[in-house]
Amino acid sequence: MKVILVGAGGDIGRAALSGLTGKHEIVTVGRTSGDYQVDVTDLDAVRALYAQIGRFDALVSCAGDTTFANLQDFTQDSFMKGLTHKVMGQVNLVLAGLDAIADGGSFTLTSGILDRDPILMGANAATANGALAGFVKGAALEMPRGARINVVSPGLIDVSEDKYGAWFPGHKPVATSDVARAYVKAVEGPMTGQVITVD
Repeated sequence: MKVILVGAGGDIGRAALSGLTGKHEIVTVGRTSGDYQVDVTDLDAVRALYAQIGRFDALVSCAGDTTFANLQDFTQDSFMKGLTHKVMGQVNLVLAGLDAIADGGSFTLTSGILDRDPILMGANAATANGALAGFVKGAALEMPRGARINVVSPGLIDVSEDKYGAWFPGHKPVATSDVARAYVKAVEGPMTGQVITVD
C-alpha cells in the first residue's frame, strides 16, 4: 500500500514508521522535513499536498502540537492554538483527503492518554484528544467508498521518558514496539471508528 505518514520525524511518528516500513511504500511528510512539507492547519496547503502525491491507500497522522500551561493562564487564543494544530490539523488531513484516498483506504490519526488519564497543565491536550476521539467515531459513519478512520491513543512512549517523564508522574511508559503495532493494526486491520489505546 502507498501510505502517507505525516509527522514522521517525531517520537510517535518514528514508532509508526518502524511498524510500517518494509511492508508498504511510505511517503513521509513534515512541517520542515520529510519527502514533502506541509502546514496541516492550512486546508488549501493540504489539498495541494495530496495533488502532488497522488492517489494513496492510507494516511497516518502523528502531527499536532498542544499547549501545556496552567489553566488560569490560558486565553482563548492560546487554548485555540493547541486545538488548531492537533485537532483541526488532523481533521484537515481527512477533509482534504476524502476525494484523494483510494477505495477502501484508511485514515489513522493520533491523540494520546491525557483525556483518560490527565496531568497537571494538560487540559489543552486532554481536550484535543477527546475531540479527536469524537471526530473519528462520528466521521466513521460517513466515510465514502468504504474508507475507514481510527485514532491511536498512546501513553507516554518510552523514548520520550527522559524529555517528558517529569510531566507524567506515576505513568508507566509504553514500549515503542507496542505503539508501532497499534499503527499497523489501524492501517492493515478492518476496524473503523475506533480509539486504539496503548497503555
